[in-house]
Amino acid sequence: MSTTPAVPAGLPALPQHPDVDHWRPAVRADIDDIVALCRAMDPFDNPHRVTSRDEIADQFDHAWIDMAADSLLAIAADGTLVAYAMVVLSPSRDVSVYSYVFGGVHPAWRERGIGRVLLAWSLERSEQQLASVETGAPASSRAYVDERNPGAARLLERFGFGVARYFTIMERDLSAPIDEIDVPDGVRLEAYHTDVAERTREARNDSFRDHWGSLETVPAMWAQFVGGSHFRDDLSVVAIDDDERVVGFTLAEVDEDSWSAQGFTSAYIALVGTVRDWRGRRLAPALLATALRRIQAAGLERATLEVDTASPTGALGLYERQGFVATTRDLAYVRER
Repeated sequence: MSTTPAVPAGLPALPQHPDVDHWRPAVRADIDDIVALCRAMDPFDNPHRVTSRDEIADQFDHAWIDMAADSLLAIAADGTLVAYAMVVLSPSRDVSVYSYVFGGVHPAWRERGIGRVLLAWSLERSEQQLASVETGAPASSRAYVDERNPGAARLLERFGFGVARYFTIMERDLSAPIDEIDVPDGVRLEAYHTDVAERTREARNDSFRDHWGSLETVPAMWAQFVGGSHFRDDLSVVAIDDDERVVGFTLAEVDEDSWSAQGFTSAYIALVGTVRDWRGRRLAPALLATALRRIQAAGLERATLEVDTASPTGALGLYERQGFVATTRDLAYVRER
């Protein structure tokens, strides 16, 4: 463990708990300890994935996260990290303002009330973040819970959260045939490349504008995503029209750390979208089929994704027709300010 950093003034009072020797913000030297904590929690909280080191390390590089103010670690008397919290204010704040609450308690330290005091601190910090934005846009605190984690769900409900949406996690076995789907006239499909980065970001924002809970992806967030260690250009596909505009995309990541938890090799399809004036022309099925063939050719066993069960675009039906099957769900919890 690193030396104890100072807690900035004006933040919520630090929690009090008899099993926690002290509380402090996270610093870079804590990354490996946070990863170890998350991996101890994953089988209970996120059984389908394993937290990667890059995922945690990247949080220290986000310009919109102030670790000194937005993170908190719970340290036992012997120096063991037993719990952590992260409260993240979305950098996009014009239409709506979201403050996301993350964290958890080591399984060996649960049922002692540590999670309750940690969540109380997190929500007080979340309220501070939301109050700092003066746009007048609707504001809310948000958290996501795997449906196999009822303890976390009960705790959120105790603090005034309610389920606002269900996101279905789906898998596609790539040993099964993949349909050949004609590409619509007036568009060509290409592997994603850096020259189309900004055009793809613009297409993402247009295509997700009517999706529940979606905010504009600002350039800094986009750069973190497509420049991340898990992003795979070769497994990602963009559709470009005759005016050289990106009008659709299927963007994929590969997280080898999660293969052991899943029991198979896979690519995660992080984003699928079609700009609104190209919907209804079967562009999305053509994009998805092309991406699936690329993932299959890479020797991976399955493709996975997550879809809003009530999406107005009919995405759930699209994936089912392409051979995806539902496995579990994430619950989106919201507490309005």
